[in-house]
Amino acid sequence: MGVVFGVLGPVTAWDAAGDPIALKGPRHRAVLARLIVARRRVVPVGLLVDDLWDVPPEGAVGAVRTFVAALRRALEPGRPPRTPSRLLVTEGPGYALRAGPGQVDAWWFEEAVSDAAGLPPDRAQHLLDEALGRWRGPAYADFAEEPWARAERSRLAELRLHAVERRAQARLDAGLAAETVPDLDAHVSEHPWREAGWRLLALALYRTGRQADALAVLRRARGILAGQLGLDPGPELRRMEADVLAQAPELDRPTEPESAAARLWTRAAADYDRTVAAGARARLESTVGLLRDLALSGGGGLEATREHRPAAVAAAEEFGDPELTARVIGAYDVPAIWTRSDDPEGARRIVEAAERVLPRLPAGPAHDATRARLLATIALEMRGTRSPRGPEAAAEAEAMARDLDDPAVLAFALNGAFMQSCTRAGLAARRDAIGAELVGLSARHGMATFEVLGHLVRLQARSALGDFAAADGHAAAADQLAERHERPLVGVFTRWYEALRLAASGRAPVTEMEAAYRAAAETLDGAGMPGLSDGLLPFALLSARMLGARPLDPRDPAHGEPFEVDLADDWGPYRPWAEPLALLDAGRDGEAGAALHALPEPPADLMYEATCCLEAAAALRLGDPPALRSGRDRLRPAAGELAGAGSGLLTLGPVDAWLARLEAAVGA
Repeated sequence: MGVVFGVLGPVTAWDAAGDPIALKGPRHRAVLARLIVARRRVVPVGLLVDDLWDVPPEGAVGAVRTFVAALRRALEPGRPPRTPSRLLVTEGPGYALRAGPGQVDAWWFEEAVSDAAGLPPDRAQHLLDEALGRWRGPAYADFAEEPWARAERSRLAELRLHAVERRAQARLDAGLAAETVPDLDAHVSEHPWREAGWRLLALALYRTGRQADALAVLRRARGILAGQLGLDPGPELRRMEADVLAQAPELDRPTEPESAAARLWTRAAADYDRTVAAGARARLESTVGLLRDLALSGGGGLEATREHRPAAVAAAEEFGDPELTARVIGAYDVPAIWTRSDDPEGARRIVEAAERVLPRLPAGPAHDATRARLLATIALEMRGTRSPRGPEAAAEAEAMARDLDDPAVLAFALNGAFMQSCTRAGLAARRDAIGAELVGLSARHGMATFEVLGHLVRLQARSALGDFAAADGHAAAADQLAERHERPLVGVFTRWYEALRLAASGRAPVTEMEAAYRAAAETLDGAGMPGLSDGLLPFALLSARMLGARPLDPRDPAHGEPFEVDLADDWGPYRPWAEPLALLDAGRDGEAGAALHALPEPPADLMYEATCCLEAAAALRLGDPPALRSGRDRLRPAAGELAGAGSGLLTLGPVDAWLARLEAAVGA
């Protein structure tokens, strides 16, 4: 996690070991606090000066810079001299603190309160206990009088009171009414205007058999509200008083549906454990179904599934039953939208197991559906590998699935075909057709997850084709389905699409594009998708700078300005394509040429055209004829498309502009 910042109390910071960091004087802490209030946005130096002093002294700007330098030394003591800060950055006219959501206690607190709303009562209670335990005093306690902190202090104070009441509700729903009464009594005494607190206290008293006390509390609330604020109780308090007088049955049970679901899960799991033998094959197949649902639940579920799925396949092989093994492998038909594997080693093991069992399946149509699922699995797991086996398995699975009257198998096979549809540039129309069939097939047969997949596939394809009106519709449809069916990871892709949409508009300044990409990157924290996240943000930021610098403007004889490619960033799998540009920026043209010629063909994934453009940009700056021709030939099938937009994440502008520049350079 690195440095953690605390503002739920006096402003402070802790290092990775949990030890306090010396932040020097009050103005140093004020600068830090002001940047945290800005929530990763840039605060101009002039505004910092105005916020730090009522009457700025001479040399105030220099003093702010001194404070920032001291903070950087304190926060990043191991940073080599003259290297840029990764945390407290200089950007444009000022400074920004690039802390992650988990690095500021207030931001973590907000996320925890939000997450608790969707949890069963016992888990919500524990999370809210931890969240409220982070408070060490009033927020930004040492800057209580500062105008720039006032709104944030008020907002956090209100959120804390909401968390206290939400925790009380969770305790009530968990059947802990008696234990909740003392805390709620203290809460309404300190905050008598909180009608929600009075309602919860009355409910807690009623559920402990104290009907008279519940009525007395409601009447005390009425008197305080009328006497101190001149207000009548709101509708919820009035309804609570009527329900208590009527002894309404709904007061006797938890009102939140998660409670019933949690109790049902616990009872069913206990019955399953008691009834089904520990070594039964049924347990193994049930486990695969559970893993499938777990993978669709969000980032933590994806990570757990990657760990357990190969183990489930290995356990199936131990039975020596090829049909069981085939069912266990093929039952994991989780829709996949990103064409780079999150776990290449685990994928390899799944493919090897599928290939082992395929020839052992009995011949005949009775096993065609199982065989098609195995082939679709191979196609999915071999995404981006450039092995001929991937497209071959995809084609076999699709052909076999079309002969079966099984829409679920066909949807799974179409997903495999999509994963193998990035072998060259210019295949957006092919992917759009796959997405359209998925949407129609899934809508007809009630397969919501594959319907979401189809909309996301079409979002990507229509973006590549420059049809953003259609892409907007698919993004909205995917979000609506995700909300209805609890598919939280869909929002990662639609949020990135928003950033792409902004960049493709051609109207946003570079700083605005970069801010949109940074905000989108935050959705990847904890999403459990390293195949998507590794190296993506540096690539996206570079794409914004390249668009802003107009590197393809034919009037620019220098073939574009340097793009500030820093290899110290986490470029992940895209580093080989970033390296020639970084070397050119450093004036090391000979090494850049060698790195350019060492590049392999880009992986067969949705970033194919985008990586081709990085290669072309280096070739243009070097004037390297073989690389220029290679870039032209690779990009030519995508003429008329937007380079990189088929990813649904970023773009480097029209492919036609790149081709025109490459053609001109080759002709020269």
